[in-house]
Amino acid sequence: MTNNDFNMLKDRAKVKDAVSQLRQLNFNTIYPVVWNSGYTMYPSAVAQTKGIPFLFRGSDGHDILADLIAQAHRQGLLVIPWFEFGFMAPQTSELALSHPNWLTQKRDGSKTSISAAGEVVWLNPFHPEVQQFITNLVLEIVTNYDVDGIQFDDHMSLPHEFGYDKYTVALYKQETKKNPPANPKDSQWVRWRADKITAFMVQLNKAVKARKPQAIFSVSPNYYDFAYKLHLQDWLNWVQQGIVDELIMQVYSSNMQNFIANISRPEIQQAQKIIPTGIGIMAGLRTNPVPIQKIQFQVRNAQERGLGVAFFYYESLWESTPEPPAQRVAAFKNLFRTPALRARI
Repeated sequence: MTNNDFNMLKDRAKVKDAVSQLRQLNFNTIYPVVWNSGYTMYPSAVAQTKGIPFLFRGSDGHDILADLIAQAHRQGLLVIPWFEFGFMAPQTSELALSHPNWLTQKRDGSKTSISAAGEVVWLNPFHPEVQQFITNLVLEIVTNYDVDGIQFDDHMSLPHEFGYDKYTVALYKQETKKNPPANPKDSQWVRWRADKITAFMVQLNKAVKARKPQAIFSVSPNYYDFAYKLHLQDWLNWVQQGIVDELIMQVYSSNMQNFIANISRPEIQQAQKIIPTGIGIMAGLRTNPVPIQKIQFQVRNAQERGLGVAFFYYESLWESTPEPPAQRVAAFKNLFRTPALRARI
């Protein structure tokens, strides 16, 4: 569930209806966004100390995350909050403006990149203050709410062009006695930065498990070659180190041959041998609805390979769609004829 679903999330009655329908269709987990565009979707003391305002109260002033968790658990669904923006933030956000020393940069000194969310800056994942801030936000969620886990996606990473800020350059020099290579794709420079992000994720996992040992540490990255080489996200290493409890690889491809190729990748097969593994499927965007036939094709191909599925995102399941809502609902009912059981860790 994204911030596009806020009109539903802020209304207790709509949440109740949504959760009931998901249960009837044999869905088993909801991933509600809790960190987006430099704001939390829940009242956060951690964010408040950094001057970040809270904007997302329910229609009667209530905590929408607490309400969703309570209603989902009544219906037997798990709730795993989704830490969507990771190290990414809008350049005009209070977070970016009030902590310029937390931002990393490219070799030419520029600090922004273009993402699906528009022009953004990146918090420096190698900076201890950034690491502490992210850890505090995550632990606040895990501690204050009856969540079943926490999910990180492709933004718990850093585009490979970044890392040329003063702090990171000094750290690299201190550890290697060299300046960072001019080429951001240099294999040793990529490895050094990716290893730093991995070390942080190991510590974050340890902190989460110390607070809530049964919490599902879920990761939803892009396919490995892209994630590692272009975003310094060595998630296969995370899986092999045992810090990932669930993998949902994003395969938001409209080309069916590409979709099948991506869900058949060796890293998916490797992960499947170790942990529950699924595929993130695009159910549609407001500007680009996806026909139900395409969704059916993708789900069935994932199921044939023993893979679970998760959908991005709730509204696009049966609203603003090419087909009438009743037709979409009937199609999902046919895809998931029995409850999808999942074991708690």
